[in-house]
Amino acid sequence: MSKTQNISKKQNGVAFLFLSPWIVGFLVFTLGPMLGSLYLSFTDYDLFSAPTWAGLENYAKLGSDPRYLTSLKVTLNYVLFSVPLKLGFALFIALILNRGLRGLGFYRSVFYLPSLLGGSVAVALMWRQIFSYDGIINQFLWSWFGYDAPSWITNPDYALSTLVLLAAWQFGAPMVIFLAGLKQIPQDMYDAAAIDGARPVQQFFYVTVPLLTPIIFFNFVMQTIGAFQAFTPSYIISDGTGGPADSTLFYTLYLYEQAFTNFEMGYASAIAWVLVAIIGLATMVSFLSAKYWVHYGDEG
Repeated sequence: MSKTQNISKKQNGVAFLFLSPWIVGFLVFTLGPMLGSLYLSFTDYDLFSAPTWAGLENYAKLGSDPRYLTSLKVTLNYVLFSVPLKLGFALFIALILNRGLRGLGFYRSVFYLPSLLGGSVAVALMWRQIFSYDGIINQFLWSWFGYDAPSWITNPDYALSTLVLLAAWQFGAPMVIFLAGLKQIPQDMYDAAAIDGARPVQQFFYVTVPLLTPIIFFNFVMQTIGAFQAFTPSYIISDGTGGPADSTLFYTLYLYEQAFTNFEMGYASAIAWVLVAIIGLATMVSFLSAKYWVHYGDEG
């Protein structure tokens, strides 16, 4: 073995040594439980007795479970409305902050703060209080407009909308990424567009958006995955029931209910793996569609 090969072998050994904690953690705490969950999805398991093989029974049960279908519908509606609203609001705020405001770091931190706290129980409790019958929103509507509004979180027609607004309020993370992308767009592009007679709105649609499509695509994929996995807001605001009338029954909440309330761990595992497939399919469709609207700087 040559000296160069010996040095390379030692370097590889050192690299694997430093990687070993992550590799062990991945195998023990991620891959192992995932494979165990996959096995349990084909069994009848209630946490108190040994699992018994059930084949595809759990997966076949999904199509005839009305509450499962309701949770799927509610989650899809949540994703379809919350992701575009959050990204649109994040881009709007990023455009404002990109205009060279004084104290940019302060504003960026303030707007990012809800994203840090958005998944917490405290924020969900605050949101439930704000949209309750005697909450801040209804007090404002009554004092200023004389409108006796309903309790938004206990009305099936509006309950999901409050969760969509909560998701849009947590726009900080995509906003910071949008802001970083906006700062990478050369000012020369805007100057050239202005010389050609393009107005600010035209500059936005013909300069900003095309050059920002890779960032839009990244934020869209990440926020879509996160929206499918939403759990805490629904659990806290509905007291773990998905109410009223299952209008906030998120997919993950129904999964939790089956696993830790009904103790149908095998069925819950099947629900979880279908969610993995749904997220994978949504991500695959996003990547397949990207070639039609995402433009990278190294393209001819």
